[in-house]
Amino acid sequence: MKLLLNLFIATLFISLTASKPVPTDEWITLFDGKTFNGWKASENPSTFTIKDGMIQVFGERAHLFYMGDVANHNFKNFEWKVSIMTTPGSNSGMFIHTAYQETGWPSKGYEIQVNATHTDWRKTSSLYAVQDIKEAAHKDNEWFTQHIIVQGKKITIKVNDKVINEYTEGENGRLSSGTVAIQGHDPKSKVFYKDIKIKILPD
Repeated sequence: MKLLLNLFIATLFISLTASKPVPTDEWITLFDGKTFNGWKASENPSTFTIKDGMIQVFGERAHLFYMGDVANHNFKNFEWKVSIMTTPGSNSGMFIHTAYQETGWPSKGYEIQVNATHTDWRKTSSLYAVQDIKEAAHKDNEWFTQHIIVQGKKITIKVNDKVINEYTEGENGRLSSGTVAIQGHDPKSKVFYKDIKIKILPD
């Protein structure tokens, strides 16, 4: 009887602690609008603050990496959709297939640019310094949606449901798997992010 009881307890423990499979083709919220639970900022954490359900990015260079439980923050094929508002002269970015690092610009993965009027000529939806866009498809001080789709070797970038950039990498590309991150570029750049969600796609 004792053996059966111990077996039952062990089975129950395994079932409760086993990791749940990540649903595919369902949007999962990564930011709760109130806390940075699941996120970790590098270098200058004060660059990121929460204001009225939004992440305000404003301060010295820093990057906010998703380090939470969804897919153990290791995404391969996925869709990442975020509502963003830039302000005049601001610069930011969204990183994919990256990894946390304490200082500097992320060395792993790709940056998708967020910039309408900053002096950098590479505008929103540029796959930074790989396949760049010269004209922004949105205006400052207006909310827009940037939607990034990673499938195999192909990256598709949309603004407000319109495809702005498509890129298929060759054999020596940077796509593998990794987390996502938001960039704080410089002390004069103020950018807002909200409605941050991800959809895991089948391998």
